[in-house]
Amino acid sequence: MTDLLEMKRSQFNYALDPALIATQPLAERDQSRLLVYHRKRQLIEHRTFKDLPDYLKPEDLLVFNNTRVFWARLRGKKENGDSIELLLLRPCLKAHIKETEPNLSWEVLVKGKRKVNLRLYFGGSVSGIMSRDLNDGLAELTFDLSASPYPDVFRFLEVWGEVPLPPYIVKRREGRMPKDPSDKTRYQTVFAEHWGSAAAPTAGLHFTKPLIDSIRSKGVQTATTTLHIGLDTFQPIRSETLSGHKMHREWFQVPSSTATAMENTRKKGGSVVAVGTTVTRALESACVQTGRIQAQEGETELFIRPGYRFKGVDALITNFHQPLSTLLVLVVAFACEKAVESIYRAAQEKRYRFFSYGDAMLIL
Repeated sequence: MTDLLEMKRSQFNYALDPALIATQPLAERDQSRLLVYHRKRQLIEHRTFKDLPDYLKPEDLLVFNNTRVFWARLRGKKENGDSIELLLLRPCLKAHIKETEPNLSWEVLVKGKRKVNLRLYFGGSVSGIMSRDLNDGLAELTFDLSASPYPDVFRFLEVWGEVPLPPYIVKRREGRMPKDPSDKTRYQTVFAEHWGSAAAPTAGLHFTKPLIDSIRSKGVQTATTTLHIGLDTFQPIRSETLSGHKMHREWFQVPSSTATAMENTRKKGGSVVAVGTTVTRALESACVQTGRIQAQEGETELFIRPGYRFKGVDALITNFHQPLSTLLVLVVAFACEKAVESIYRAAQEKRYRFFSYGDAMLIL
């Protein structure tokens, strides 16, 4: 039996037909396909996402990630006129973005070479200087808004930033329509509330307000948590073993109302259903210290991998994830390696759509 701490990254790789990578969302969010996997019976069903209420009981609790994607991709010019592309991840001094604060210094992912003291120029009379090299493709960028009409970086990005679509979507759209005006609404959940993510919590993209109303009409309770998605959504595992991978910090909050709802759900014999790997990570992070869910706010570096004992989550809704990603590792930890192999094989055979704009699965 493989030592769980020394599982190889190669165990989380798989071949995928590129034609299955979804580059556009469906016309209707809840018309995505839904693969349902029953862990106890080892049974796979093929349904439509609109059928989700059929699998929920009145005693259950559905937990959403209410983070809101901000327009984090930014293009600028160097002093010599060369172009540069950045992805803003988070303020350097504060883990949680607040619209009312300037947040001039940001942690950014740089496409290309990084150089300390490099001055960059953006639209709207905004400039910035690369003040620190943070390694792993990251740098600290300090903005200068003094000559601009913008009170803070956030309002500047609302005008000059771009939707931070994953690179695999942008690449496959090249030559056709790399920018789609609908992305600003479709790469955002209908329950998004708190600005702060550099990527969408993609399991939540399938929900519509009528579908949520239908779920609640069954007596199913809903609750929210917040986890602002950062670098690990974009970065594959590069170490040979899982033990060598270090997660980047992400800010999360589990409010007291959600912790109470989870406790009540357990008392009633219901299941806590996490809408996405980010909700799973937030809820499990709030259980780490005591083994029981409790209200918590802070940063998490929790890496959920095979051998982890889940304390807060009983069922999982998630999309199909990229090879060598920490998200795929989490799903394997929840459902087991052989089950995930079966799920992904069946999904490819049935021509499911993969990744952020793709179809979903429900693991019970």
